[in-house]
Amino acid sequence: MSSTACSGLEAQVTLGTTYKSAGVDIDAGDALVERIKPHAARTKRNEVLSGVGGFGGLFALPPNKYKEPVLVSGTDGVGTKLKIAFELNRHDTVGIDLVAMSVNDVLTCGAEPLFFLDYFATSKLNVDSAEQVIAGIARGCEIAGCTLLGGETAEVPGFYKLGDYELAGFCVGVVERRAIIDGKSVRPGDVLIGLGSSGLHSNGYSLARKIIDDQKFDWSMLVPGLPHTLGETMLTPTRIYVKEVLALLSQIEVKGLAHITGSGIPGNLPRCLPKGVRAVLSEKTWQRSPLFDFLGQAGDVARDEMFSTFNMGLGLIAVVSSMSAGTALRQLHQRGVAAWEVGLVETAPSGAEAEAVILP
Repeated sequence: MSSTACSGLEAQVTLGTTYKSAGVDIDAGDALVERIKPHAARTKRNEVLSGVGGFGGLFALPPNKYKEPVLVSGTDGVGTKLKIAFELNRHDTVGIDLVAMSVNDVLTCGAEPLFFLDYFATSKLNVDSAEQVIAGIARGCEIAGCTLLGGETAEVPGFYKLGDYELAGFCVGVVERRAIIDGKSVRPGDVLIGLGSSGLHSNGYSLARKIIDDQKFDWSMLVPGLPHTLGETMLTPTRIYVKEVLALLSQIEVKGLAHITGSGIPGNLPRCLPKGVRAVLSEKTWQRSPLFDFLGQAGDVARDEMFSTFNMGLGLIAVVSSMSAGTALRQLHQRGVAAWEVGLVETAPSGAEAEAVILP
């Protein structure tokens, strides 16, 4: 073939339809992988056998640490909190939210989070904003003490609005079989210890955003009683409780743990209680961010609706014996966690499903 013919063929290949012209930029994806590596490296545990970039992440269970290890898995997303990140073009905190939602769930079984994987999907990959998200995920893993073992970045042209993305996270932890927290030992007279939330965490944002939109609030306005703007306050990342609670578990028996997410205290606390009991809490026993009252008043939201939508200031609730309550509070306070004795477990009608009652 002549050199002229070769040049013509090359021109046809160059000018023809490509994956990039269809909306998928492999080079951008490769560039993101390279940027991710140093963030992931900061989260590496000794049990990791493979780095970012392979087809699968390899992780060996901690040797000689468990007699009967039980794996615990969890998955979650960030929800419509992402919409605020898009509007403010701030992407450095939602990765922490992503990790928090899964590791806090795994923690409720008494498990230590071992590794985390993420799924990041967008119509057109913006390497800069994607790196901010992944850096936040790595930061969340550092806080939780788990490894960012791998993940998936998917470029799906036309599927999402330009500039938007979706996140999903997956966590695996481990707990000794005899140490699993399942709520079966909860009895009337046990005490409820509430651990303070950092704000809305990652639930109830559809209602919160509707209130903000209906009232035409500006993201730059200051929230009464808080030092930050509305936008900054709404993007405050979900608190990760892992290290503080694992330390607590090494000191006392925790009979039940509830992560207060969507459906609030009434929908989540009964999940760690057996039949025949109910949790009775007093709203006056803990402090909450002024953000909750600001939203409730602005949207004229009923009290029951507020409690069934938001965490209302408690991100995690532990059930302990009355003898252990004082120790639990001291341990948490020493580690910088706002915590209160917020209620008691009482007897409910025989055979009745567990419930949570919140007194004014």
